Amino acid sequence: MNILGISCFYHDSAACLLRDGKITAAASEERFTRIKHDFGFPKRAVDYVLREGGITIDQVDAVGFYDKPFVKFERILQTYLAVAPRGISSFIKAIPLWIKEKLWMREIIRKELGYKGELLFSDHHLSHAASTFLMSPYDEAAILTVDGVGEWTTTAKGIGKGNDIQLTHEIKFPHSLGLIYSAFTGYVGFKVNSGEYKLMGLAPYGEPTFYDTIMNELIEVKEDGSFRLNMRYFSYTYGLEMVNTKFEKLFGVPAREPESKPEKIHFDIARSIQQVTDEVMLRLARSLRKETGQKYLCLAGGVALNCVANGLILRESGFEDLYIQPAAGDAGGALGVAKLLYHTMMGHPRNGAEKMPYFGPSYSDAEIKRVLDAFGAVYHRLDRDQIVNKTAELIADQNVVGWFQGRMEFGPRALGSRSILADPRKPEMRDTVNLKIKFRESFRPFAPTVLAEHVSDWFEIDRESPYMLLVAQVRKERQTIPAVTHVDGSARIQTIARDDNPLYYDVIKAFGDRTGVPVIINTSFNVRGEPIVCSPDHAYLCFMRTNMDHLIAGPFWMDKQEQPPLKDDADWRKHLILD
Repeated sequence: MNILGISCFYHDSAACLLRDGKITAAASEERFTRIKHDFGFPKRAVDYVLREGGITIDQVDAVGFYDKPFVKFERILQTYLAVAPRGISSFIKAIPLWIKEKLWMREIIRKELGYKGELLFSDHHLSHAASTFLMSPYDEAAILTVDGVGEWTTTAKGIGKGNDIQLTHEIKFPHSLGLIYSAFTGYVGFKVNSGEYKLMGLAPYGEPTFYDTIMNELIEVKEDGSFRLNMRYFSYTYGLEMVNTKFEKLFGVPAREPESKPEKIHFDIARSIQQVTDEVMLRLARSLRKETGQKYLCLAGGVALNCVANGLILRESGFEDLYIQPAAGDAGGALGVAKLLYHTMMGHPRNGAEKMPYFGPSYSDAEIKRVLDAFGAVYHRLDRDQIVNKTAELIADQNVVGWFQGRMEFGPRALGSRSILADPRKPEMRDTVNLKIKFRESFRPFAPTVLAEHVSDWFEIDRESPYMLLVAQVRKERQTIPAVTHVDGSARIQTIARDDNPLYYDVIKAFGDRTGVPVIINTSFNVRGEPIVCSPDHAYLCFMRTNMDHLIAGPFWMDKQEQPPLKDDADWRKHLILD
């Protein structure tokens, strides 16, 4: 049985194909269109997952969409009516799009896919819940989903048992932990819906001097984690901005201009809202542990990508362990609705925990070679052992290496298939990668990948973190990896077991054998403002347009010093994988 899941039209569109309940392929539309957080219909992602599955749309048994557009439209209309006449300009911009497209979702999906079969719509937070619980190793678990907003719900608590998911408590729009975090993201000068991780990275540089201000004026939080926002300070219910002038007066400074240099007050504001987020998430988790008596917690929704809060929940909530699948945001809704259809609605047994996240495209050696030849690239072909040893040698010699191997990851993190790799032992490597390769803010931290069997030797954590979704402290006696140690002594950890990704594991092991440090820098293979690379042409272009030293794509090793200048004409495009 083939089930196709789709998410789109808000942000991070994606498609997922299940065959007999197991993931065949999953990918975000942005990776193909090169439009970051692309919200359009995921036509290319759908084409890819069907192609990967070796089927046509006529062989799909059911299609699921990750939320309910009519319920969302109801919320938008009721919100505009509640705040009228404020919001008229926002209303005029939003409603034509709804009338033209979003209310006709069923017809649009059928037309875009050429599909005539069964089509079902799921509640947004139920899709989130399914994306984590039905992918988890647990037969029973508590479930917590937290994001900006679905239809009405912004936070949901519940429980999963076997195939069944019951969401028992919810907090509704406009009261939203995701939206208040996004409001501060915009206020501190980053882009809403994409810069939240920057706010999280900025926070350790500050002090929580505005924690009491936020808790006293902006949000009322009860002991069980339920909360209400003081909407006098926010304008997202009626305007095109997240906050109003009252918000700015509360903190005494106007919103930071994008690209301007952050000042101490911005660090302090970031730290304060992060601490509030930590507190709310911890209270929600503790109350859920008490209410359900469950030993395990499954997390999903955009706020579940806040790895600082996740680490706190793991340490202090009382749950023995937690599971977060790597595409925890809206892209993962495509996976969630497909799983929900197959296991919960159709009643098929669960498959057990599936290995994540390598469900994207891969490219044959011949395809990679064709692309490199089209560019006129100079390359050396290596066997597997040579790839492992050469990569470890290059990193140990302070080179920055583009790493393009196997199937692309599903979710926002590069986890060893589309990565940029570097040596964590020298503090200057952070600035080198940030400023010369990624072209991004110097305060942004880098994540380490560590061999799973050595994670407790280097970090204050006693379990694996395969999806880079937990933060833990670097052990004080391990001060030899400054390039992945944030200003507060923490790191956003990825563990790698050999079964997860043998080639990537072997590279890190070879680096560890050479240096005594089984840890490397792993950052996503892209530059600021662009999605992670998907195909060989994306990888070579990113390599050539940055100060990256080497690229290893499949079996082919390229030294930047040997490469000809990029061609100015477009003749090479006809040889490439994508337009």
